[in-house]
Amino acid sequence: MKKIVYASFFLFSYLATHAQKDFQGMAVYESKTSTSDFKSRFEGNKDISPEMQKMIEERVKKMFEKTFILHFDKSASIYKEEEKLDAPTAQGGGGMRMMFNSVTGGGGTYYKNVKTKSYTVDKEFMGKSFLIKDSLPKLEWKMEAETKVIGGYTCFKATAVKPVSVSDFRNFRPKKEADKKEADGTKTEEKKEDKDKTETKTNFMDGFEMPKEITITAWYTPDIPVNQGPDNYWGLPGLILEVNDGKTTILCSKIVLNPKEKADIKAPSSGKEVTQKEYDDIVIKKMEEMSEMNGNGRGGFQMRINR
Repeated sequence: MKKIVYASFFLFSYLATHAQKDFQGMAVYESKTSTSDFKSRFEGNKDISPEMQKMIEERVKKMFEKTFILHFDKSASIYKEEEKLDAPTAQGGGGMRMMFNSVTGGGGTYYKNVKTKSYTVDKEFMGKSFLIKDSLPKLEWKMEAETKVIGGYTCFKATAVKPVSVSDFRNFRPKKEADKKEADGTKTEEKKEDKDKTETKTNFMDGFEMPKEITITAWYTPDIPVNQGPDNYWGLPGLILEVNDGKTTILCSKIVLNPKEKADIKAPSSGKEVTQKEYDDIVIKKMEEMSEMNGNGRGGFQMRINR
C-alpha cells in the first residue's frame, strides 16, 4: 500500500513539474495612442488645407493603433507587433510607417526574462539594425483596492511612476502654456496684440516636449500567475491585461492558455548590440538633426526634449 502511495506521489510531482515546465500562454493586445494633441496643432493653421489635415489625422491615427501578440511561459516572453500588409500609397506611406515604428514601440521582437531581469529587443532605425540589451526597468508598483473584470478575469489595479524612454515618440506631451509663450518668443509684456491676432503658428511640434516621468496604471489578474505583461511591463503577481500611461492604452483582447502550437520563446540575435541609453542617444541625435534641417522654413518639424 505504501509503495502505491509513494508511486502516486512521485507521479503527481512529475506531472506537475512537467506541466509547469511546458506551460505556455498567448495573449493578444490592442494598443491605441491618443492623437488629440496632434490634432489640436492643426487648428487655425492656414498653411494646411482641411483635406490635408484630415489625411494626416487619419494616417497618424492608424500608425498609433497597433495589435501585438505576447507569448509567455513562467519565466520569459516575446512581444511582437502583428504583421499587417499596408496598401501602397503614392505618398510613400510605407516608409513613413517604418519611421513611426522605430519611434513608437513597434517593429521589433521584445524578449523579457523575469528570472534574469533582462530584456532584448531588435529595432530598425534609419535603415540600420540594432539589438538592444539591458536590465528590465524595475517599477515600484503601488497596489490599489480597485478591481474590474477584463475578458472574464478579475483584475486588480496597480500604479507606478516611470521614467520615460526619450526615443519613444508616444511620450511627447503638450507644453505648458507658459513654456509655449517662452519658446515662441511671445511673452505677455513683449507681444504685439494686433500682430498676434493675424499671425498663425505653423511649427507643428512647437507645442510639445518630452517629460521626465509618467504615471502608469496597470490591471493584472492573479488567475494567470505569471510575472509578465505587454511591452516592457512586468513585476506584478499576475499577467497584466491592461496598462495606460496617460496617452497610450494597451488592452488584452484574447487569451489562450497552453495553446496546441507552442511558440519559440527566445531572444532575437541580429543587429548591432547596444544598451538602451546608447540607442536612445542615436535616435535623439538623428531626430534633432532632422529637426534642424526641416525647422528652418515655415511648417518645420522641431523637437524639444528634457533630459
